[in-house]
Amino acid sequence: MRTIHAAPLLRRTLDDRPVVEGAVLVAGDRIEAVASAGELTAAYPGARVRRWAGVLGPALVHDGPLPPAPTPRERVHALFRLGAAAALADQVTDPAVRAAAARNGVALLASARPPELAAGGRADLAVFADDGSCLATVVAGRLVHRRA
Repeated sequence: MRTIHAAPLLRRTLDDRPVVEGAVLVAGDRIEAVASAGELTAAYPGARVRRWAGVLGPALVHDGPLPPAPTPRERVHALFRLGAAAALADQVTDPAVRAAAARNGVALLASARPPELAAGGRADLAVFADDGSCLATVVAGRLVHRRA
């Protein structure tokens, strides 16, 4: 099943200027296309459409220790609340936390890389409010956090 994630503003990278009414087409755990919301909804009329308020862009790479929490699972979910879908492997050394990260699809990277939305890439997306807080996080195509 395909899902179109659309927002009033979209950034392909964290450094890009946002474009108006952008969208990302996701199939499984991959990005199929990044284009205007109108183009994607017209080209894929059967796709599920999720419209987000805020700025849609690539999920973040967390480059420090995981936030503290009572359980490994909660530590991983604390990343999702920040809009992160990846972390540096050398910051995730506890075996229980590594296992929780793997179960939840967190990418553990050897080094930081600038996140981007690109066709063929892993579908790691985040939506941020004007104040910078995370409204939603999608990891490998799966919605893992949505602020109520």
